[in-house]
Amino acid sequence: MLPFRFLGVALACLAGNAFAGAPETAVALDNCGQALSFREAPARAVTIGQAATEMLYALGLGDRLAGTSLWFNAVDPRYAEQNAKVPRLANNEPGFETVIGKRPGLVIAQFEWMVGPQGVVGTREQFHDLGVPTYILPSDCEGKDNLVGADGTRLRPFRVESVYESVVQLAGIFGVPERGSALVEDYRSRLAAATVQAPGNQAKDLSAVVWFSSADLASDPYVAGRQGVADFLLTSVGLRNVVTSTEEWPTVGWETLAKANPSLIVIARMDRRRFPGDDYQEKLRFLRADPVTRNMDAVKHDRIVILDAEALHAGNRLFNGIEELARATRALTP
Repeated sequence: MLPFRFLGVALACLAGNAFAGAPETAVALDNCGQALSFREAPARAVTIGQAATEMLYALGLGDRLAGTSLWFNAVDPRYAEQNAKVPRLANNEPGFETVIGKRPGLVIAQFEWMVGPQGVVGTREQFHDLGVPTYILPSDCEGKDNLVGADGTRLRPFRVESVYESVVQLAGIFGVPERGSALVEDYRSRLAAATVQAPGNQAKDLSAVVWFSSADLASDPYVAGRQGVADFLLTSVGLRNVVTSTEEWPTVGWETLAKANPSLIVIARMDRRRFPGDDYQEKLRFLRADPVTRNMDAVKHDRIVILDAEALHAGNRLFNGIEELARATRALTP
């Protein structure tokens, strides 16, 4: 049962910059420990995180966006025309004043480290004190402690249902619940179709590591931890994550990873250039040149899969990533 309920109160259309158009009923929900209520659908929203942005595009709500930020990849080509009309406030995190300057009726954040107790953009209280509600994608707070580890630590395994929850709740907030239901049904059917070979991969005991980035190519890489979003991608197609840490993206030494000798290496491709390890071509060069990594079976036999960074996050692209990885593992042998 999703923590989402309709109040059943008829609304009148109220004038204002932040809200326009009323859903059939008022909406109230609990979001990452915060009670939120909406008597009208927000007319203007700002997103902090590409997954949240593309989720709104998929729901046909791009015209409500007054600004976006925190991008890892180029926009999904299906939404390029709409995205060109939306101001990009920052490629990474925007300033608090920049977000507020767009007079949003809702701020939607992909990660709690952007808007949360230690949010680099601001705390939820800072926004709420100015009358601006904030919504955090449930996938980043459900069963997770974001105060432990650089990107938080999973207390329970990521549930794909939290993505469905985001879609249903956002569709309800904006008064288009039928679009949310249709999108979730599409997600479910794609996931079911992509994971049919998972038992076979598990029987072969195929393993993998997901390399997201590195602060410096000579330093330990940021890899997918156990129980997180990227770990879900691996387990969905029957791959065992060789990393045991429950941090979302821990750093693990290449000597340790080489000893685990995963059957497959997944590397993130991104347009972001915050770290030297963001460039997937640099990752490939490192793997093939470093004296430790070049002797790993996955490198010697070119069992390397390149996925968009957004395919490793809890949004629309996660299902693309599962489909791509499923295709890559069909002919894989340990």
